[in-house]
Amino acid sequence: MSVNPLNNQELQTLAPTLFTSEPHYEVSDKYHFIPTIDVIEEIKSHHWYPVSVSQAAVKDETKEGFQQHCVRFRHFEDLLNPQENAVELLLFNSHDRTKSFSISAGIFRFVCANGLVLSESVFESYKIKHLGDRENDVANAVAKITAVKEKLIEKIKTLSSIKLSNLEKESFAKLSIPLRFEEHLEVNHKDLLIPHREEDYKDDLYTVLNIIQENLIRGNVSGVNKQSGRRFTSKEIKSITTDTQVNKGVWELAEKIASIKEPTYQIAA
Repeated sequence: MSVNPLNNQELQTLAPTLFTSEPHYEVSDKYHFIPTIDVIEEIKSHHWYPVSVSQAAVKDETKEGFQQHCVRFRHFEDLLNPQENAVELLLFNSHDRTKSFSISAGIFRFVCANGLVLSESVFESYKIKHLGDRENDVANAVAKITAVKEKLIEKIKTLSSIKLSNLEKESFAKLSIPLRFEEHLEVNHKDLLIPHREEDYKDDLYTVLNIIQENLIRGNVSGVNKQSGRRFTSKEIKSITTDTQVNKGVWELAEKIASIKEPTYQIAA
C-alpha cells in the first residue's frame, strides 16, 4: 500500500487494464464502454486519490487487459493527516462484463496494512453506468461516501470499545470459517484468532475482526480435507471477488455481534 498517491505511470505499470481503450470483443454492441482511467480522473477531481490497485489473473489469454480490477482511493484530508484507520473509496470494474463499474467504501487499518471492505448492509455499493448520468453519476457516489466518512470512523470507535469474552471470540471465528473454507475442509477455529503482532493482543471486537480477516485472507491456516484425509495449508487469497466476499462477510458478522452486545448500535451507516 502506497503512502503517497499513485501517479498514472505507476497505475499503468501495476494494472495496464486501467488504460484499456476498448471492451473485449465478446461483449455485445449494447455494452457502454468507459475506460477505467476516465473514472479515476473523475474521482480525483473530487479529492480522492488512488493509493492501491490490483487486477485479476487470467486463464484465457484473450482476456488479458480486460480483466477485473480494483482501485482503492484515500481522501485528501487523510493523506495529509493519516490516522490509525482511514475510510477508503473502492472502484471495481472489468472490460469483459465479468464485473460492472461500482463504487463502494472500505476501511484501511495502518497497523497491519489490512483493507476491509464494508458489507452492503452497512454501506450500499453504487453502480456506474454512464459518466455524467444523474442517477449513476460518479460525483453522486463519491459525495455519498464522503458524507458518511466520519460516521464510519465512529463505527470503528464503537467496535473498538466492545470487549469480547473467549466464548464470543470463538463463536465469531467459527462463523467466519464458511466464508473461506468449503464444508469438506476442516480447520481449527482457534487458528483464526492467532494475532500476528503485539498490538493485536486485545479483546475488543474491532481488533478481533481484523485478526480473523487477516488469517482468512493471507492464508497459512492448516486443516484437513475430510474427503481425502489429506492435510492442507491455505494460501493467500488473490481473487478480487473472493477477497471482497470474505471481507464483507467478516464485517457483517462483526456488525451482528455489535448489535447484540450494544443494543443501541446502528447497523446501517
